[in-house]
Amino acid sequence: MSEVNENGQEAKSGWSNDSFSKTIVVAASLCLFCSILVSAAAVGLRPLQLKNKELDMKKNILQVAELYDEGTSIEVVFGSKIETKLIELESGEYVDTENPESFDQRKASKDPAESVVIPAELDTAGIRRKATKAPVYLVKENDELKLIILPVHGYGLWSTMYGFLALESDGTTVAGINFYDQGETPGLGGEVVNPKWRNLWKGKKVYSTEGEAVLGLIKGSVTEATPNAEYKVDGLAGATLTSVGVTNLIQYWLGKEGFAPYLEKIKKDRS
Repeated sequence: MSEVNENGQEAKSGWSNDSFSKTIVVAASLCLFCSILVSAAAVGLRPLQLKNKELDMKKNILQVAELYDEGTSIEVVFGSKIETKLIELESGEYVDTENPESFDQRKASKDPAESVVIPAELDTAGIRRKATKAPVYLVKENDELKLIILPVHGYGLWSTMYGFLALESDGTTVAGINFYDQGETPGLGGEVVNPKWRNLWKGKKVYSTEGEAVLGLIKGSVTEATPNAEYKVDGLAGATLTSVGVTNLIQYWLGKEGFAPYLEKIKKDRS
């Protein structure tokens, strides 16, 4: 309520609605309220975001195994068709002391306690560090191994490309490939997500008769006249560096620094 001075005039309050101080206080209060609201929303939505991320990952694994159907539950199909295991990359042995479904390979690759620096001369995939362990996903039917799905990643032109490579039970024949996270140029390197190009990988062989990982992209298209065509895939038109990156990441992760020790173990166990 306003006060009246001795001359009968309304006295001006020291806290005017038009004062600069009040404007600052109101603005600061509004900012504080909004920041609290945003923080609370972020914390509250975090579990949902993690769940959606997990579902998307499972969806991509099912897609590369050709088991995904929009009309079915991702969780149900994944739980009934996919067996997740954790391996030690150096030895290829299974790790039974950790829950493989909660293992985050990307996070582990940034943790010095769970990763190693890759020597420059061996870092053909351009990733600098790698986790010492990795998840693998097995598709079985009546306890018989049908597919081996491996997480692979490496640098292209603009980004690190993350994907899954599915191999037949022989550990050398490609059943499918899928890049689920990449930032390559749309229409050029971004064609790594094109279903037509991905279909070209089916039936290709990873390892030469000497046991070296030689599968890779060539410049142009593979034809019947292409030497050793079973080890080659059409390059990405206008995207030479992305094509080189795909070749490098495949040969790195299927080589001795990647999953080769594990795949050798699989072959011996099946022989």
